[in-house]
Amino acid sequence: MRGEPKSKVHGRGNPRLDRVLDFLAFAAKPMPLVTLLDGGPRRIAEIFDAAVCSLYLVEGDGHTLVMRGNVGFARSAVGQVRLQVGEGMTGECVEYLRPVSSADARSHRAYKEFDALEEHRFPVFLAVPIRGRSGPHGALVVQRESNAFTDDDVALLASLGALMAAGMRHAELIDATRERPISRKAGGGTRRVTLAGRPFVPGRALGAIAALRRPATRPTEQRDDDAVQADVRALRGAFDTAEKAIQGLTHRAAKLDLGRDAAFLSTHIEILGDMRLRERVQELVTDGVGIANALGRVARDATRTAISLTKDPFLEERARDVEDLCDALVMLAATDKRAELPTKAILVGDQLTVFDLLISARANPVAVALTDRAGGPRTRTLLKLLDVPAIVGVDGLFRWSSDGDVALLDADHGLMVINPSKSEMAALREYKRSHA
Repeated sequence: MRGEPKSKVHGRGNPRLDRVLDFLAFAAKPMPLVTLLDGGPRRIAEIFDAAVCSLYLVEGDGHTLVMRGNVGFARSAVGQVRLQVGEGMTGECVEYLRPVSSADARSHRAYKEFDALEEHRFPVFLAVPIRGRSGPHGALVVQRESNAFTDDDVALLASLGALMAAGMRHAELIDATRERPISRKAGGGTRRVTLAGRPFVPGRALGAIAALRRPATRPTEQRDDDAVQADVRALRGAFDTAEKAIQGLTHRAAKLDLGRDAAFLSTHIEILGDMRLRERVQELVTDGVGIANALGRVARDATRTAISLTKDPFLEERARDVEDLCDALVMLAATDKRAELPTKAILVGDQLTVFDLLISARANPVAVALTDRAGGPRTRTLLKLLDVPAIVGVDGLFRWSSDGDVALLDADHGLMVINPSKSEMAALREYKRSHA
């Protein structure tokens, strides 16, 4: 009919519209957080022809922004790049809950550069806040080499950020400072909890949680002659096994080019080869006190000498190494069922020691999560040698997890999901298939 307004179906062919509609279809579906962290930034970068898209989440006490999703920078940046709310252009946009942009970010008064990212390559910058239920949830950032972002770009990115917020409401990170509301029996948890840490060894794994443990304390007991002879043979075998294992770790460290960071392994070889130590332990075992008590006494003597008499930092560290090795020798000489770990578990603890590479690793763990007490070059070296997905600095690890809980550890993004959903486990299986 004449005068009737014309209509138009906007079919495929407009690249930006096609990408926006693709993102809308993606964001409308319920999905695991890791899927959102991987797929969201990639699609948004394509919409804006941006070389970089980063997704920051507000974590901890609500004042820290952590990059949990990214395309354009090295994968190692995820989980490591951190800002305080109000710091840098990204932190400023979260503080004021308003977009921040610049055609040359380096000239902006709030600009903060991370040298490892080489951000100077992408000076055109736009950050928008992501709103949560009761405040900022994070920020979306896009960067490119040239062509300043327009007002329409700002409005569009802010809208896409709102869609990202809706998708993240089902997977908000737990405030690790909050008290755990309900005590649970080991292995009986059903509440889904996501904890955040720093990625260390990349990869993803699913398994039951098992806390790292040591040999149980045993009362002193007098052994008969047959038991004493069996103990002596078992002790010699334990020393030989430990020495070969440490030598194997030394060779592996050399292949990984760990250099001086793995120098402590040579100290362990020296301790195991110390004939005075071996003779003292064998003397005690021959007296019938048992392997565990003999090694325990030697470890205590080393500690007493280092701390009470010399106060030498080197000897104190050596005493700790002696104690660590003595615990391992106990386990190698006579298996202690109370200290055994389940196989294919996600190991959790405050720190990792050589004991764990000699003993805990025999259970073939699938991943490791350590609290914020873990640190230093030795922990980093041991995690590299263990070579399973690992995250460190996990706040609230023991408050929210128990032995036997099923967990999904994502060391690509630095997240640990306790009691993951079926969709999260399905996403992990898909990830495994695609990276096989």
